[in-house]
Amino acid sequence: MTDGKSGKPFRLAYAPGVTPAKWANVWADRLPDVPLALIAVPAAEVVRLLRDGGADAGFVRLPVDRDGLSVIPLYTETTVVVVPKKHAVAAVDEVTMPDLADDELFHPLDDAIEWVTRPGLAAFERPATTADAVELVAAGTGLLLVPQSLARLHHRRDLTYRPVSDAPQSQVALAWPTDATTDLVEDFIGIVRGRTANSSRGRTPASPAEKPAQRQVRKPAQGGSGRRAVPASRKGKGHRPR
Repeated sequence: MTDGKSGKPFRLAYAPGVTPAKWANVWADRLPDVPLALIAVPAAEVVRLLRDGGADAGFVRLPVDRDGLSVIPLYTETTVVVVPKKHAVAAVDEVTMPDLADDELFHPLDDAIEWVTRPGLAAFERPATTADAVELVAAGTGLLLVPQSLARLHHRRDLTYRPVSDAPQSQVALAWPTDATTDLVEDFIGIVRGRTANSSRGRTPASPAEKPAQRQVRKPAQGGSGRRAVPASRKGKGHRPR
């Protein structure tokens, strides 16, 4: 088991475009004795790395084969089209897929978006990677649809991007081998979900404490009026009530 005593790091893999820095900073504050090793790998390799024991947890882009994995969907990214700055698309705030019907669009082999029907015209080749496709867009040979984080990752001064309002979107999730759900994995899940350091981290909570017994109110005797009894010594003739 990976823990502070063994000195081994907690290994976190992540797909391109995912920025784990904010979670890594919280980890460093809460578990300073356990190093966090960040492993950047292609999106298609994260699941294999988890199954081979090369990482304890990882950020993946859905869908993935979930066999043997636990998966927590986290957020969905806006899909954008990457274009040269002089392209007509650069003059508008957003576009739709029909707006791209006459444009050639690259479909890299590591495409992070799951398409049912791709818009536009197929480009002359399928680049091996998104980075290669961005280079071709810069050369003016076509456009590229990607999650917004990948457009930012491969930013160039001669390119820009615009949201595509009706395009499918990429969802990012946290995954780990189900049979290797260690305490440190639970710690990281808690960080990602925004739990405080003192939370139960998803473990079975202790039984709630019993509520204090309520103070019992003495009821009047059955058949009584509920008024306070008057002592016998004050019931005599001539007694004046106060």
